[in-house]
Amino acid sequence: MMTQTKNISSGRASARDITVWDPLVRLIHWSLALTILLNGTIIEDESRAHELIGYTALALVGLRLVWAFIGPQHARFTAFPPSPRRAIHYLKTMIAGDRSVHLSHNPLGALMVYNIWLSVIAIGVTGYMMTTITFFGVDWVEEMHEVVFGWLLFSVALHVGGVVFDTWRSGVHLVRAMITGRKSVPEGREIL
Repeated sequence: MMTQTKNISSGRASARDITVWDPLVRLIHWSLALTILLNGTIIEDESRAHELIGYTALALVGLRLVWAFIGPQHARFTAFPPSPRRAIHYLKTMIAGDRSVHLSHNPLGALMVYNIWLSVIAIGVTGYMMTTITFFGVDWVEEMHEVVFGWLLFSVALHVGGVVFDTWRSGVHLVRAMITGRKSVPEGREIL
């Protein structure tokens, strides 16, 4: 699949407008964010709604993992492989002033995506365990569920901070890109 690019006029120096995230990726992203927000702030912990929203979050991650095998180029695992070594290299170049733009997730963002997905899976599994006869009322399962959810909230806060920072650093409005599916990359920025 070829990346679509066109020059646009935006009131600032012209930019390259590049299609990156397909509608399913964006729908899953915002739906998962909503499930985390609902279960973390509004919905009663031991309610049936909490359970259903948790299973919805788990299903969203499952669908996204399948889409990472069969979806378009930027949705695939190959577009953002988890690599601590690449993340460290990226961090060093970023500190040195590099303002390159990654079309999919940058290496730090990629690690965060995998972290969030694994956290949601762990929360879903421990949540399910709490509904079984074997693990109902077992303290370590409930504690694990709560600890991982706390980790997820911390991770989401880091994710949002990273999006704000990378938007400032790269000049690419990442929230808009996750809504429209297109990254507007400023002229002169190297695209990786």
